[in-house]
Amino acid sequence: MTVTDHSQQLITVAAQAAADKLAHNIVAFDVSEVLSITDAFLIASANNDRQVRSIAEEIEDQLREQLDIKPVRREGERDGRWILLDYLDIVVHVQHSEERSFYSLDRLWKDCPELPLPEDALASRNRPDAFTDEAGNVVAPADDFGKPEDLH
Repeated sequence: MTVTDHSQQLITVAAQAAADKLAHNIVAFDVSEVLSITDAFLIASANNDRQVRSIAEEIEDQLREQLDIKPVRREGERDGRWILLDYLDIVVHVQHSEERSFYSLDRLWKDCPELPLPEDALASRNRPDAFTDEAGNVVAPADDFGKPEDLH
């Protein structure tokens, strides 16, 4: 089984909305082969709680405006460190950079195929505030000198 056209459409709109709010390291995985509860995961991150909330709100707004769909569940808004939006067909994870590095969802789902994303979303992987290691995993956010704290 692979991602449905409807799920891919949701991923595309959500990824563009995240990119519009300057999320970084946006990635989407086809998890339909290994999970029966959803087709795909979209993961995006930000360097502060306020931006995490803003990205999640924009994703929600754009999916509602463009596709007339609302999440069936939303979790994590209070802390603003990891907001999960469950649309049944897709699940969106907007994480603070520290949470993303610690929980490493990218590594957990790395064997699943990546889904195509809009160009703006792909470009989010090259933002200076988005640091990754050789394996493509997110590392700590940049320090005041513009270098990742975890790399020497």
